[in-house]
Amino acid sequence: MAKNKKSLKAEKAIKVKRKKKQRRRRRAVVLVVEVIMLLLLSGVAYAMMKFDKLQAVAIDKKDLELNEGVEEKEGYTTIALFGGDSRDGQLEEGTHADTIIVASINNKTKEIRLASIYRDTLLQQKNMGYNKANHAYFAGGPAESISMLNKNLDLDIQDYVTVDFKALVDTIDLLDGLDIDIKQEEVQYMNEFLQETADVAGTKADFITKSGEQHLDGTQAVTYARIRSTAGGDYTRTERQRLVIEKIFEKVMHTDLATINKIIDTVFEQVSTSFSLKELIGLASDVTKYKLGENTGFPFDVEDGLTYQNAGSVVIALGLAENVKQLHEFLYPDEEAREVSETVQNISDEISYVTGVVRPASLDQGSGNGDGTGGNGDGGYDPGTDGGYDSGTDRGGGTAGYTDGSGTYE
Repeated sequence: MAKNKKSLKAEKAIKVKRKKKQRRRRRAVVLVVEVIMLLLLSGVAYAMMKFDKLQAVAIDKKDLELNEGVEEKEGYTTIALFGGDSRDGQLEEGTHADTIIVASINNKTKEIRLASIYRDTLLQQKNMGYNKANHAYFAGGPAESISMLNKNLDLDIQDYVTVDFKALVDTIDLLDGLDIDIKQEEVQYMNEFLQETADVAGTKADFITKSGEQHLDGTQAVTYARIRSTAGGDYTRTERQRLVIEKIFEKVMHTDLATINKIIDTVFEQVSTSFSLKELIGLASDVTKYKLGENTGFPFDVEDGLTYQNAGSVVIALGLAENVKQLHEFLYPDEEAREVSETVQNISDEISYVTGVVRPASLDQGSGNGDGTGGNGDGGYDPGTDGGYDSGTDRGGGTAGYTDGSGTYE
């Protein structure tokens, strides 16, 4: 009995520790979104003459999928936010949307809640087959990705914003760089991947010659934030990301309007959106009232490290239907809880059937985590933005492996 109590106590301590790490990871994502929103909303004064710089994409709402019985959440505005790695500045189909966030805005309280959809989550695609969540954007651009989210998650999303990661490099350069203390172990990895960042951003790679506090340009700072080869892996990488974003925030809040204007001129060209000028101004008119609320990752309960056919390494929800219900409770706390649609229930059942991954009964009997932090102990799955997962073997005996990962970077 004493041994069981000791084991339970140890298990609880591990979960608490992992939960803290998870919050740090999610906070890094939230900070990125905050910077993007700050820059976009700061541009309202110039929107009339600069709206044409945006990659405006008109989406026919009739073409977007919507599950039967799903209605627009009264009192809420739901938006899809995508982080693209276009390599050529174009943010339509063919672009890797490595960040997928569903944002709900409470129209009354102005609270914004964010749910990051893990990009490798196995979900049903337009062709009725199954692939990673970010495959939809690559295959059919924002419209297909929105439809994928609506169908799999019982949502009614009609608009989106996509921002290219190169915008971060440009923003830091226009802010005249950041002062960061580089550890000796980080120098090697920064230099190893600096040229790759420069090639993507179209900038010059100035290699690091020493450790210690130094002034980094945009390419150096973004490379610093993306490496994860040092001790701590993703955990230390998210700490770097948080530091970089915090330093950007400090500079943005104290910079002049002329510099903000230059940033808008540059960043707007790396933003794709379905919002009209009128809609953007409407959203931004209450900018001083907005407040960032809770944020989370989806699915809440997952099994990873498996492969599915040609999709490579995937994240599988332990009961998609149950996770979708919990997602709605998170995004729309003022709405009455409802059961998922027949479409989502069918997708959920089929995912379990084709993967062999079944939701453990313990998750619904009060013996799970109890806090939505994940069926694998902490829900701390961190997909990064370009792969780098360990290989394994899928349940059908096929050879595992992540088909488009690049190892320890990005």
